[in-house]
Amino acid sequence: MNETKLHKDVFRHVEAELYAYPLREREMTRLREEILTPFHEESRDLSSTKAGRLPGDPTGQMAVRLAGHAKLMHMERVSSVIEQVYNQLPEVKQEFVRVKYWTSPQRLTAIGVCQKLHISERTYSRWRRQFVQEVAEMLGWN
Repeated sequence: MNETKLHKDVFRHVEAELYAYPLREREMTRLREEILTPFHEESRDLSSTKAGRLPGDPTGQMAVRLAGHAKLMHMERVSSVIEQVYNQLPEVKQEFVRVKYWTSPQRLTAIGVCQKLHISERTYSRWRRQFVQEVAEMLGWN
């Protein structure tokens, strides 16, 4: 791991992704469903039209699908990197990540996390920085 310091905004963005990680699977499932089964309007009485169909907007529909697909690809990539970095951690650091980022609702402060895991505040800061930095580096956000 490279020890260059991350920009504050990048650090915050990665942490936001970490906090949102537990909700990502549900969101990715919803997006996949939207892409596979796009919205179809209910049929109307079209007997007065010659062809029986109104003109559609295939370009707009494709743009919406592609935009949704790009979002899905981004979410899958971020989730995959988080899982990969998390799985490489020792058990005690995995517990730190679960308590710090994935406990909902989060009722512990930094000091509370330290007390629960029996670690110092310095260790808390170091583990937090290392985990966020590793995720950022694997995503290419550093």
